[in-house]
Amino acid sequence: MNQNKLTFKEICLQSFEDFEKNLNGEKQHPIHLYRKKAFEHFINLDIPSVKNEEWKYTNVSFLTKEEFKINPVKSDFSYDHISKFLFDNLEHNLITFVNGIYNKDLSKLLDIPSGVEILSLSEAIKNNNPIIKEYLGSASDITNNFFIALNSSFVIDGALIYVPDGKVVEEPIHLMFYNNSSSPKDLIQPRNLFVVGKNAQVTILEHYVSDTDTEYFTNSVTEIFVDENGNLDHIKLQEESLKSIHIGRMDTNQGRNSNFSSHLISTGAKFSRNEFNSVFKGEGSESTLNGLFMIDGDQLFDAHTLIDHAKPHCNSHEHYKGILQGNSKGVFNGKVMVRQDAQKTNAFQENNVILLSDSAVMNTKPQLEIFADDVKCSHGATIGKLNEEAKFYLKSRGIGEDAATAILIHAFASDVITSIKIEALRDYLEKIITRKFN
Repeated sequence: MNQNKLTFKEICLQSFEDFEKNLNGEKQHPIHLYRKKAFEHFINLDIPSVKNEEWKYTNVSFLTKEEFKINPVKSDFSYDHISKFLFDNLEHNLITFVNGIYNKDLSKLLDIPSGVEILSLSEAIKNNNPIIKEYLGSASDITNNFFIALNSSFVIDGALIYVPDGKVVEEPIHLMFYNNSSSPKDLIQPRNLFVVGKNAQVTILEHYVSDTDTEYFTNSVTEIFVDENGNLDHIKLQEESLKSIHIGRMDTNQGRNSNFSSHLISTGAKFSRNEFNSVFKGEGSESTLNGLFMIDGDQLFDAHTLIDHAKPHCNSHEHYKGILQGNSKGVFNGKVMVRQDAQKTNAFQENNVILLSDSAVMNTKPQLEIFADDVKCSHGATIGKLNEEAKFYLKSRGIGEDAATAILIHAFASDVITSIKIEALRDYLEKIITRKFN
């Protein structure tokens, strides 16, 4: 054993010190003061263990044995590298990040309404953007979450999207996080901030991709604020290296009568955990969470969600589906909390999983915590194999075993796919399912 091998925290400490040395006169910048505060918390936090109820089925102890490189290096790539991930031949707004760093040459903005800001976080920090000052760090808690604190300690780049009151962005905004590092074991930490004003509307796609078998670790944090009567349709799509690690956190604050929808589609990464926390800050709001994960081999996918009904007259609908093959392992822990004053709450939660092999494992735990009495809340979960009667019916009509299985899987997954409003993206996802199961 190499006695000089650094621990994960020692690497982070060394990287933070190196990072500070290159800041020159920016050490007193408000963002760096936020980084330092986050790093103080990070150093005092322990990496989650299976003894922690929230990490009971997801073991991340292997991270302590890895030597990741934290501070990213800018890399140059061409459209040829990302073209196969563009679902409509670039007929939409595109912001591209290569190995965590904004790439202007691979980005393109269409005509956007005046006042709308779509830019890299690094540029916003450099120009002291007031949106950064007001919102960054106010939704995601650095005090007790190891990975949020780690991300916040090294805030460098990501996307800032601001849609002011009354503005509607017609074309979707495609954020592509393309990872293709020539050196393995990079720790890539995007930080995104989306702010949607009153009566404003936008669609955003967070797209994590890789076309190589590179080993890397993505630790992303996305903070979302949707003001009164605002509308945000959000899609997160993971098509990553099957040797990669992905830990993503999304925190959403919703104002009065706002509408937020989330669609998570995941096929990539050897180890993937997605945490989603949503808080209703105003009455009459609505939240929809849809998820579809399709994993194989020794992949692990973990979804942890919390919908906090802190105000009355709010609706939430959550439906996650999974398809597991090989020795893959899935985890779903969905919690809906209805606080005492949140009367007239309507909350639905469901998790459905198909196991296509005897060695695949699924751990599911839907939860309701209700402290109000005038509510309508339900939850449920099903785990099983494909419907043999339906398969037999298809086979009796001359359809082969593999084709019958593919048809049933396609039908199972279609609920989540059809909820996505972008037609070109739906077609793109249909092709992914077809390639995977036909």
